[in-house]
Amino acid sequence: MKAVVLAGGYATRLWPVTRNRPKMFLPVGESTVIDRVLKELEDDDRINDVFVSTNERFADAFESHLADADFEKPQLSVEETVDEDEKLGVIGALGQLVDREGIADEDLLVVAGDNLISFDLSTFLDFYEQNETTTLAAYDVGSHEKATQYGLVDLDGTTVVDFQEKPDDPPSTLVSIACYAFPADEVRFEEYLNADNNPDEPGWFIQWLQSRSTVNAFTFEEAWFDIGTPESYLEAVEWALDGDSIVAEDATIENSTIGKNVHVMPGATVTDSTLERSLVFPEATLDDCDLVDSIIDTESLVRDLDLTGARIGAHTHLP
Repeated sequence: MKAVVLAGGYATRLWPVTRNRPKMFLPVGESTVIDRVLKELEDDDRINDVFVSTNERFADAFESHLADADFEKPQLSVEETVDEDEKLGVIGALGQLVDREGIADEDLLVVAGDNLISFDLSTFLDFYEQNETTTLAAYDVGSHEKATQYGLVDLDGTTVVDFQEKPDDPPSTLVSIACYAFPADEVRFEEYLNADNNPDEPGWFIQWLQSRSTVNAFTFEEAWFDIGTPESYLEAVEWALDGDSIVAEDATIENSTIGKNVHVMPGATVTDSTLERSLVFPEATLDDCDLVDSIIDTESLVRDLDLTGARIGAHTHLP
């Protein structure tokens, strides 16, 4: 079985923090978002190869990241886009990747590299092997408003009997997350795209596929975070830290209070400040600040400010 980790987004809603870095490299606890996924794929013997699908703009960053990692399976697969306006869409990129890498004749696991999922991917694959049909992971987001942003799943047992991508008025709150397993004969991206169907969100393909063949759902109740906004990123960090905080050994903390769910990274300096539910990236400096729900990027300098919900880009000096 092959695996594709989707890592081609530009994460504009997280700018400026992700303007020059893939959001998959954002730290969540002691790891990064994507490394949590890659480790599980590395440990599962059913996965032979892992293709990390990204764009030309971030290709060098991913190449360096994978070269420095201990993983053996991942290899980079680059789509020919460099900015948001050129995006192929998820299904467009998958169709291109399947053709480029010659993997159309094998079962395929597709998982987003920017989603933090609390279940083990091995458990998801166990469920897939029991049914040997297209399988998606489904989660109850508990909000009809949130459900409008995803693919809505209607089940009879574990069988998907209806699928609606981003419905305006969802009758339930059970949605599909970006984790799918396809038998080789259901890797039909080329057929779908050749019929001029929507190449953007994977839910459109699942909706098309569900009307033609059997799709099953693996439901779970643990945590799930779609890391696309600063708030969802902070929620993921809060879940991972669970009230604790991480302060790098070579960070400098002087006369400061480090509250819950705070991550201060290597080389950062925090003096005369109070931090709560915030991240301070490497080599950033805080002096006489109160931070809540904020992200201070690399080598920034912030003095004499009280900030809530702030996103400070790299190399910024305030005030």
